[in-house]
Amino acid sequence: MAPVGYLETGVIYCDNNLERLSQFPAESVDLIYLDPPFFSNRNYEVIWGDEAEVRSFEDRFQGGILVYVDWMRERVLEIHRILKPTGAVFLHCDWHAAHYLKVMLDDVFGINNFRNEIVWHYGFRLMKNKRILNRKHDTIFFYAKTEQHFIEPPTEPWTREEIIRVRRQAIYKDEDDREWIWMPGQKGRSKSRPKYLDDIISEGKALDDVWDIPIVTSSAKERLGYPTQKPEALLERVIRMSSKPNDIVLDPFAGCGTTMVAAQRLGRQWIGIDISPTAVELMKRRMATVGATTIKLVGMPVTDEQLRALKPFEFQNWVIQRMNGTHSPTKSGDMGIDGFSFFEHLPIQVKQSGVGRPTVDAFQTAIDRTGKKKGYIVGFSFSRDAHEEVARVKTKGITIQLVTVTALLQDTADVVTPQPGLLMDDLPLPQPRPPEARPSVDELVESDKNGHAVSDE
Repeated sequence: MAPVGYLETGVIYCDNNLERLSQFPAESVDLIYLDPPFFSNRNYEVIWGDEAEVRSFEDRFQGGILVYVDWMRERVLEIHRILKPTGAVFLHCDWHAAHYLKVMLDDVFGINNFRNEIVWHYGFRLMKNKRILNRKHDTIFFYAKTEQHFIEPPTEPWTREEIIRVRRQAIYKDEDDREWIWMPGQKGRSKSRPKYLDDIISEGKALDDVWDIPIVTSSAKERLGYPTQKPEALLERVIRMSSKPNDIVLDPFAGCGTTMVAAQRLGRQWIGIDISPTAVELMKRRMATVGATTIKLVGMPVTDEQLRALKPFEFQNWVIQRMNGTHSPTKSGDMGIDGFSFFEHLPIQVKQSGVGRPTVDAFQTAIDRTGKKKGYIVGFSFSRDAHEEVARVKTKGITIQLVTVTALLQDTADVVTPQPGLLMDDLPLPQPRPPEARPSVDELVESDKNGHAVSDE
């Protein structure tokens, strides 16, 4: 990719963020928030929303913490390059790597440009741990590019109890019955100065570096089921304090798009980057719901080779979305059914490989169990035996349609489509199912071992 001479906003890139960041012009972005994979040594699959889209989240870095920090350093160097002199960066992490990342950030940005270690305290836990104190916070490192950086210190309303406590500190009332209080002075001036108490209350209370903001709970309206989803209130606070209307906000690990949602609502321009096509599709739909009229997608898979390179569940999600279908509500004991067509709810099986006779034969049994008479198998190619088995199954009253990935790419596949006038973008965003209805991580892993959305060779 050749470097660009200008920065286009309203764009979601499906790309490796290091490669994409390297193409952006220097000193072109006002604010960058990044929430990279944590160094937690976890590797797990999750059900994402009521549509049961499955994503693989990997926080595993072979080689240990130093490899992880070097991987992050490459990206932070590009982030430093593209920030404007008035810009700032907020890096979100947790206890696994926070101290290592702080040293790296000091090296790249300069220790004098460190502004705050923000503690995001996200709730309480009743369960006791006999070995450690309960971990209930993340860390957000706030760095400026230079001394010219823009900041609007955030405030919040005083509580009734706080107002009562402050009034007790009033030093006197003037002839107009106005209460005065001593306030700390600035450097080089007197140590304290008087100020009207009413003015202090109306200006709001200055926030410190410990932010009590609840997590996105299972019942929250904004919840999408994304395991690392951050609350919109958190991003709104970051954006308000470190950018102005129409400034450019970038998130290179965009996930489900919370940064862009907050930026859109606050009148900022935005750019998102994520390696996952599933995430990019969700962000597009989510941004449309908050009033983004122009949303450009760049880097989505457009060739067979690109689709072969996707991770199995990403490929499965792409196929189901392309067919305007819905995902299977379970991933364990699903009889090899990965999704269902939009209108008739016909079974769909996805194979990221060529398909032979055994797959067709097994899928016939799956269709029988659903009580349907038709289903779809999607794959890159189909053997002669597969076609012969389809013909044999048809004599028993069951139609299995073999759909190639190429046909889906070229929109030539004769598959069930949504009702006229209803596009995929018009469908509601996925909402989480109740916890009791969701399969466990163990079930998901077992389902993956059983071969869904992977080669049957």
